[in-house]
Amino acid sequence: MARCPTHRVLDRLGDKWVSLLLKELGEGPKRHSDLAHALAGASQKMLTQTLRGLERDGFVSRFVTPSVPVRVDYALTPLGERLLPVIHAMTLWAERHIEEIDAAQQAYDLLENSAP
Repeated sequence: MARCPTHRVLDRLGDKWVSLLLKELGEGPKRHSDLAHALAGASQKMLTQTLRGLERDGFVSRFVTPSVPVRVDYALTPLGERLLPVIHAMTLWAERHIEEIDAAQQAYDLLENSAP
């Protein structure tokens, strides 16, 4: 299972902040502070860890501009850009079907809670 490409990619995309960061960077390069503002619920540590992971995976590139203070910008790589249509399709599918999922969960929970 650990070698399955689909499992590995879905596992990565399932991280809490990954899809939000990729969608944000899909609008164009962003400074670290802009990403922190856009993902207000993410801690500084989590944002940095997630960006480093995306950089390691080849989805994001990091550009450092020597200045005072140092400016750090992030952008999607071509690989990251090719992933955006997949994320958009998943987002659209989720928005179209979340009510069905919620209804199925409620029906299941009712059955489980009423069972002796």
